[in-house]
Amino acid sequence: MTLLGPHRGLTILGPGTLGLAVAQWAAECGLEVRLVGRTPGHAAQGLASVQSRWDVSLRKGRIQAEALALARARLRIGESLEEALQGSDVFLETLPESVELKASAWANLSSLATRDVLWATGSSGIPVSELRARSGFPLPILGFHLFVPVHHRRVVELVSEPGTDTRPALGLAKQLRLEVIPAPDQPGYLASRLAMVQGLEAMRMVEQGQGTPSDIDALMAIGYGHPCGPLELSDRVGLDLRLAIATSLYERTANPAFAPPTILKQKVARGELGRKSGQGFYAWPNGSRAE
Repeated sequence: MTLLGPHRGLTILGPGTLGLAVAQWAAECGLEVRLVGRTPGHAAQGLASVQSRWDVSLRKGRIQAEALALARARLRIGESLEEALQGSDVFLETLPESVELKASAWANLSSLATRDVLWATGSSGIPVSELRARSGFPLPILGFHLFVPVHHRRVVELVSEPGTDTRPALGLAKQLRLEVIPAPDQPGYLASRLAMVQGLEAMRMVEQGQGTPSDIDALMAIGYGHPCGPLELSDRVGLDLRLAIATSLYERTANPAFAPPTILKQKVARGELGRKSGQGFYAWPNGSRAE
């Protein structure tokens, strides 16, 4: 197995929003994918979700039946990390954005570390140097920050410590048809810092009665040509994830621009997490934004 040739197998730890999006796209791009969760049942729920998305994609004509049959055959559940890593030359951790949670998972992976595998995290802003230091993982960890939905947002932030060979990660990005943007190993990398400042300021405007979510979003979407406004984007990403990232960035940088607004904390406390819960800054009946 060579890391510099085409990658064949991808093990994903974490069947959440990001993990499932990557699993679906990677299988469509020809990789053998193994999905691992807290338990096989947890991973099975994720697999069922991907299968449902594929059914929708087939009906909408995004994917053809023959290609879909091949992709379905490539995506399987891993009974354990040890089992899933057999035959995989890429490992991607896509756990929730918590340094404690991620570091604990990477510490448990230390006994499985081998240079025959590309080790990567899908974190949106935790420095890979900190993750490796906290976990004691003996090999380099690459930051491979993707954007959801992966098949539409075909770009990845690639983060590494000085001296790390990034060629295997560049090869993976090519297979996944992604444009690579190198980013510094700092809290928030590049994209999260920019997106968080805009999103949190929009929340403060709503909190202070300066504009409605739809008006603020319309200005950014129509006026600046963004695919959607910062509040709709926050709902789509998940307000709980937005809160976790903002809290982490504020604690690490002491920059008041990253201080979580009260309205965000209150919504998360009430379970208003955005699209996935059906309510955030907008109502999301059946997963679609209500007008």
